[in-house]
Amino acid sequence: MSFGQGGPYGPGGEGPSASSTPDWNALAEQSEASGKRKRLLMIGGGALATLAVAGIVATAVISSNGGSNKPSALPSPEKLPDEKAEPKPTFSDVNVPPPPDPVDYITDPKKDTAPLTTASLFPEKQLTAGGRVYPKATTGATGSCASVAQGGLGAVLNKHGCQKLLRATFSKDGVAVTVGVARFETKAAATAVKNEYKPNLAALAGGKVAPFCQATACRTSANAAGRYAYFTIAGYLNGKAVTTSETQALQASRDGAAYAWNRIMQHGRDQADAVAKKQQKQLEQQKN
Repeated sequence: MSFGQGGPYGPGGEGPSASSTPDWNALAEQSEASGKRKRLLMIGGGALATLAVAGIVATAVISSNGGSNKPSALPSPEKLPDEKAEPKPTFSDVNVPPPPDPVDYITDPKKDTAPLTTASLFPEKQLTAGGRVYPKATTGATGSCASVAQGGLGAVLNKHGCQKLLRATFSKDGVAVTVGVARFETKAAATAVKNEYKPNLAALAGGKVAPFCQATACRTSANAAGRYAYFTIAGYLNGKAVTTSETQALQASRDGAAYAWNRIMQHGRDQADAVAKKQQKQLEQQKN
């Protein structure tokens, strides 16, 4: 087959016979040039692909922002369940009463209801005051107040309605003192007895104490606390008369009066404490 002039072998119509050995250098250069073109095409295609992907990402980002560069509204926050309100402390409507006043329980007969006995009023085995100790000798109680009084005191006790009179005797170093506590219906009656006092309470003998303050001068006193009046009589066990200048019987009389006042007040405190404990128990039950 003939291709004529300008055939595949170039100008001149020279065929294979012109040279039977291939031009290896030319072929190598052609192959190298073809490889370069392929590499460039691949690199160029990769760059375009990269740009295309970048363009897609950019487009996606722009589209997610609203497509026209306007920021889209933020999504509505997720609605959370309502928080339960914390429990609030509750307070009882019960009014807490004020603490009981012991004075009320030695003044008001409606509150002063505890038994009044020598055991409750004079429970100690001794009278102690200022470091001085007087052992207790004996005690006694009566509802006939005037029967244990001497001189004008009996009439005063009867006049103001003495209900009960309790006595206790203590002694120390040859001196004895009898303490007497009388109860009345009201504070006013007890105060009147103190103001109208006339000697004297009869001394109470017993135990190791022989009769004293009989037909001889002794130290006496009278006072009142709430609806109670209290008295003392102090003197020497050997029958010696008490003078205005001596101090031993005077001290015993004062110690006896202080002891009587403390015992009357303790009678009120005991009753007030009992009521306070009862109120506390009731409040605790209401809280529960």
